[in-house]
Amino acid sequence: MSNDQSNKRWQSKDDSTTLGGAAAGATKAPRLPAAVDRAAFQAELDRLRIREKAHTREGDAIAAARRRLPTVEVDANLALIGPHGPLTLLEAFEGRRQLIAYYFMWHPGKPAAEQCEGCTWVTTQVDELSYLHSRDVTYAVFCQGPYDESIRYHDFMAWDMPWYSAQASLDALLVGRRIGMMHIVCYLRDGDRVFETYWTTLRGVEAMDYSYALMDLTVYGRQEPWEDSPAGWPQQWGVSPGHVTRINGRPIAQWSRLEAGRSDDLAVGSV
Repeated sequence: MSNDQSNKRWQSKDDSTTLGGAAAGATKAPRLPAAVDRAAFQAELDRLRIREKAHTREGDAIAAARRRLPTVEVDANLALIGPHGPLTLLEAFEGRRQLIAYYFMWHPGKPAAEQCEGCTWVTTQVDELSYLHSRDVTYAVFCQGPYDESIRYHDFMAWDMPWYSAQASLDALLVGRRIGMMHIVCYLRDGDRVFETYWTTLRGVEAMDYSYALMDLTVYGRQEPWEDSPAGWPQQWGVSPGHVTRINGRPIAQWSRLEAGRSDDLAVGSV
């Protein structure tokens, strides 16, 4: 992609139909919430805070139940492909006790622009791994496509996390689940044995996200039509054909990489 093309990634505010499927007319000034004095504002916030604290405590209780789930043993020798060739699921732990694997959807032979926008969204936000490592947890991406092609996407996106192809072992790794769907799967190692302890998919992968979590703190939220918002609030994202994590035909995070001059050519053997 040329620099001219990448510089045109952000359309004018009047061209809102390309913004993740934003609705026409989305640039109309949104309604504003009522303005009150500080005391009235704080009183409403205090009432909301009661619900927020209850939500936090319920999340803690769910996490406690998650820690009490039984496990299922998984073949520790299931094959993966990494930067040095074949390796096993056990080796992907990198010697740590626990492993979190994100199963990245892949569209073989498709260009970068057509790769999964949802997987790109959440993977982009997992950057600093030292806190996980401090608790004896390894994080890695298990791509559901071929290694040689998909690692070029990893490099284009300038990601640092370990990246493996799990394509050869998907039937065993994702038994009972839909191959080709995004998943988070957690594993525990006991010596040379491996156990699956938890998995989630779809909105469950929002555990990796901070952008939506921050949007949820703002007055207009995610600006998507499924949200329960007051009349007149902007909700243009996802109304028309498109996706809420795409802009102008690409996963949003790709544009900054193109602007930085990174190649999005996924062809094996290309320079």
